[in-house]
Amino acid sequence: MNTARLTAHTTTSRAKNSKTMQLLGRAGMVCYGVVHLLLAYLAVRVATGDKSEQADQKGAIQEVGSTAFGGFLLWVLGIGLIAYGLWQFLMAAKSFQWVTKKGKRTRRRISAAARGVVGVALGVTSIGYVLGSSGSGGSGGDQQQTWTAKVLSWPAGPFLVGVVALVIIGVAIGVAARGIRKSFLSDLDMTDLPRGTRQWVRRLGVFGYVAKGVTFCIVGILIGIAAIQHDPEQAGGLDAALKTLANQPFGTVALFVVALGLAAYGVYCFAAAKAHKS
Repeated sequence: MNTARLTAHTTTSRAKNSKTMQLLGRAGMVCYGVVHLLLAYLAVRVATGDKSEQADQKGAIQEVGSTAFGGFLLWVLGIGLIAYGLWQFLMAAKSFQWVTKKGKRTRRRISAAARGVVGVALGVTSIGYVLGSSGSGGSGGDQQQTWTAKVLSWPAGPFLVGVVALVIIGVAIGVAARGIRKSFLSDLDMTDLPRGTRQWVRRLGVFGYVAKGVTFCIVGILIGIAAIQHDPEQAGGLDAALKTLANQPFGTVALFVVALGLAAYGVYCFAAAKAHKS
């Protein structure tokens, strides 16, 4: 009798935890998708010659804040992104049971924890912008240059910055490979999605992951150049990466493609909000 009650209690607890994770995940994925759609919009602005825009996650949040209902939208976006971060932390703690290989499951959990940090940071930035506490923080690229300058001043600074660059490039390759191999599909349960929609989710996921991989790779290359030249001004975040790409031969075309990829990932997040496993 006691065993039956314990089993029933455990089953109920798991159901509640699963439902909580699903609610956090769906709300968060939608907000994460919105951020990527805004990034795509800012990338298009850069491609068309507007270099004054801050084309990174903080710039996307500022873009929302500039609208008529910006304050309300930023609160919603901030709460949603924090929900996304918390969901990723929960995933990192006890999910990915469908991944059979233990080492691969561990890597997936580490990646989820990293996404959790990003989600919470973006959410706090969004709410901080409403409260007026993020206006003096500078762009992500400026902060990265400051961090790079400090590290480069250390005895082994250039080596450490070079290692960080290689790590970022490695992550970028992994993100792009995730799209090319379509391994992201293992995290989705698309049985409730219409058959035609499933094919579009696959295509959007492939294009979106590859585009994100390209942008991360450029960020890593910029940091690597800063390490080689001992020049922190060469370092930069997503904003610098997109503007560097725009300055290259055929850069405008390439930037439009990246923008389409970021938009594709944003739309993919909307589908993943419905189909992601918990």
